[in-house]
Amino acid sequence: MSATVKPMQEAAVRQYAKQLRLPTLGGQFARLAEQAVKEKQSHLSYLEALLEGEVEERERKAMARRIQEARFPAVKTLEEFDFQCASHIPAPLLRNLSEGGYLERREPIIFLGETGTGKTHLATGLAVAACRRRKRVRFTTAAKMVTELIEATADWISLLFSRAMLRRFTHSLCS
Repeated sequence: MSATVKPMQEAAVRQYAKQLRLPTLGGQFARLAEQAVKEKQSHLSYLEALLEGEVEERERKAMARRIQEARFPAVKTLEEFDFQCASHIPAPLLRNLSEGGYLERREPIIFLGETGTGKTHLATGLAVAACRRRKRVRFTTAAKMVTELIEATADWISLLFSRAMLRRFTHSLCS
């Protein structure tokens, strides 16, 4: 292949990837092509690696978007929680809950306890686990939800919106 044809082909592939909205493929195809040649991979192996990279990047971005849209005060995971300092909290139960079975059964999870016992951390950790399972969540406090509902009573449109949001919050907590 001539030295002028390769850059033109690469530019064309980048343009096609842009038109097809495949940004990861457009950014990785040249490097993966060189790697495929060095490792004597088949065309199908090369194509599989390209598409796998695109899918992985989309899943990563979707999870990051769900976490951002959840409006957590701070992103915390169950892996970060120190179960040794909170021996009254059964770690196996939380790990089981993180698998998401309660979401399919639409069961609510309620954490009660004194200030500083890890309720917010655990709730956030379960919500992050749900985001990893492709679920959309929304973090709020009971006080904030009540304040929003009180303010909405002054305006009928706001009241209808708040009811819809309350249903979403309830659904998010139960699903």
